[in-house]
Amino acid sequence: MNANEKAVAAVLAKYQEALNQSDTGAVMKLYAADGVFMPQNSPSSVGAEEVRRAYDAVFRTIKLTVKFNVAEVVEMAPNWVFARTNSGGPEANQELFLFQEIDGVWKIARYCFSTTKPERA
Repeated sequence: MNANEKAVAAVLAKYQEALNQSDTGAVMKLYAADGVFMPQNSPSSVGAEEVRRAYDAVFRTIKLTVKFNVAEVVEMAPNWVFARTNSGGPEANQELFLFQEIDGVWKIARYCFSTTKPERA
């Protein structure tokens, strides 16, 4: 990995910690002001205010124990990196992140996930 890809991997580790601590404030420090959160089976949350509300709702509903397994981190263009991860355990998701470097700091610009553990009837 190059330096930017390593920096994004470090942001992923901070994001994992923030999720597991149910810490909306810590999550928000990692998002771009115009970031977009796209959870499965929910409308997209666009911008800091909506993203904050979405995470507050998540943390009120469930306690996460996320462990990201990083499948790839790729610099696509100057100031843009994507990361693809998988998480196991109760969450069992696949995730796609788009990071943007803003004023020298890597931020989550877009984040979406879907389950790899479908509901059983």
